[in-house]
Amino acid sequence: MIPFDPDHPLSEMLGLTRREFFGRTANGFGSLALASLLPGILDFGRQQTPAPLGRYHHTPKAKRIIYLFQAGGPAQQDLFDYKPLLNKMHGQDLPANIRRGQRLTAMSANQSAIPCAGSPFKFTQHGQSGAWFSEILPHLSGVADDLCFVKSMFTEAINHDPAITFFETGSEQAGRPSFGSWLSYGLGSMNEDLPAFVVLASANAGDQPLYARLWGSGFLDSRFQGVRFRSGGDPVLYLSNPDGVCGSGRRAMLDRLSELNKHEFEKELDPEIESRIAQYEMAYRMQTSVPDVTDISKEPNEVFELYGPDSRHPGTFAANCLLARRLAQKGVRFIQLYHQGWDQHGSLKSEISKQCKKTDQPAAALIKDLKRLGMLEDTLVVWGGEFGRTSYSQGPLDPNSFGRDHHPRCFTVFMAGGGVNAGTTYGRTDDYGYNISDADGVPISPSKQNFTEGAVHVHDLQATLLWLLGVDHQRLTFPYQGRDFRLTDVHGHVVKKLMS
Repeated sequence: MIPFDPDHPLSEMLGLTRREFFGRTANGFGSLALASLLPGILDFGRQQTPAPLGRYHHTPKAKRIIYLFQAGGPAQQDLFDYKPLLNKMHGQDLPANIRRGQRLTAMSANQSAIPCAGSPFKFTQHGQSGAWFSEILPHLSGVADDLCFVKSMFTEAINHDPAITFFETGSEQAGRPSFGSWLSYGLGSMNEDLPAFVVLASANAGDQPLYARLWGSGFLDSRFQGVRFRSGGDPVLYLSNPDGVCGSGRRAMLDRLSELNKHEFEKELDPEIESRIAQYEMAYRMQTSVPDVTDISKEPNEVFELYGPDSRHPGTFAANCLLARRLAQKGVRFIQLYHQGWDQHGSLKSEISKQCKKTDQPAAALIKDLKRLGMLEDTLVVWGGEFGRTSYSQGPLDPNSFGRDHHPRCFTVFMAGGGVNAGTTYGRTDDYGYNISDADGVPISPSKQNFTEGAVHVHDLQATLLWLLGVDHQRLTFPYQGRDFRLTDVHGHVVKKLMS
C-alpha cells in the first residue's frame, strides 16, 4: 500500500475510498469523451467558429437551412397536387380499392360514408417546369422553376403531436434531440455572437400547440437547443440588463460567476457546468447582436413590398420570413419557422384561403430575396407540414363547411436552393390523391424499412437534407444509454434525384 503523503501531487486521489474514486472520475471520463467529440468547444465551453474540414463528411451544397414548417397538415389536393378525377368523383364514396383498408382517425372512422371531395379551387400550370398550383397561391406559382416538389411524402403518425415530433426529432416519442440541435452539434456555429439554431413562431396563430421540446436538445448538451425569438418586447427573455445594472456591471458579474462555475467544474467535472458558462457568455454577446439583427426597420421599402404588408408587423409569418433572411445573412445555421393553422377539419375553403393569404407571398418573397442576394444557392429552404389531408370529406360534404381529416399516406413538401433539383417534381400519387403510386399510377405501399423509388419517408427527407448540408446521417451519432443514436434512427435513405 502506498503511504499517504500530503505533498504528493495525487494526494487527494490517494486519500479517496474506492467508491469516491469512481464517483469522481466517472464524469471526468465522460467530459474527456465529450471534448473529443466536440473539438470546437474550448475554454470551458466557449464555442468557436469551426473550420469546415473535419466537421463536414463531404462537400456541402448548402451552408444553412430555413425550414418553413406549416403546422397542422396542409391539404395537398387544394394547393399543389391537382386531381381532376377527384373533382369528377365529387360526392361519390371513395372506392374500396383506393382506401385499401387504411386506418382512419377517430374523427371520421364512424362516418356512414366517406365521399370524395374535389378541390373548390382552380389549378393552372406555371413556369417551364409546368408545375400545378392552386389559384390561392399566386406568388409561389411565380417561383415555380425554383422549387423542387416531393409529392410522395409519407409518415406513420396520424395525429398532430406524434407527427410533428417525428418530423422534428426523428421519433414519435418526446425526448430526442431536434433536427436543429443535431445540426448544431454536428457542425457548430458560423457566428459566435448568435445561436446556431433560432426558432421563430407566428404570433396568435392558434390551432395545435407548439412545445419547446420540438426545438430542444434532448440528450445532447443543452448548448445545442434552439433559441426562440419572441415578437414582442425583448426578442429573448431576460436578455436586457435589469434597471440599475450597467454593461460593465453585468460583465463583472459574469466574470465572478464564471470563476465560481469553473471552481465547481474542477470539483464535479460535470460538462453541463461548462455549457452553463458558455450560455452565459453567449447571452452577453447577444445583448448587442440580437437587437441589431431583429431590427427590421432599416430594411428599404421595396423589401417590405416584396414580403407584403404583414412584414411590417413583428410576429407575423411575413415578418418572420424577413427576419429569417437577416439571420441567414448573419450566419445562423438552422432557422426554424412555425406557422400554425393548417388543420382544416371544417370550413376548408375559407380557412385554407386565409392561410395562403398569410403565407404565400412571404414564402415566395424569401426565395426571391435570397436569390437576389446571391444566397439561394447555399441556403436550403424547406416548406411543408407533418402530414397531408384526406381526399374525402370529414363530415357532410357541404361546399362551404366541409373539411379534410389527417392523412399520413401521401402529402407534398417543396424545397428551394441549397443544391436541390429546381423545377422538378419527384414522386406522384394516384388519381384520387390518396396513395403514393408508381409511374403508371398504380397505388403502392412503401415502407421505411426499404427505400422505394418514387416514395420519400420522413427519415429519407431528413437524411437528404443532412446530406445537402454536408452531413452523412449514418455518421452523425451520439452515444446514449448503451447505443448510438441518430436523427434518422436506423432508417433513412439519401434521395439523390432530389439534388442538382
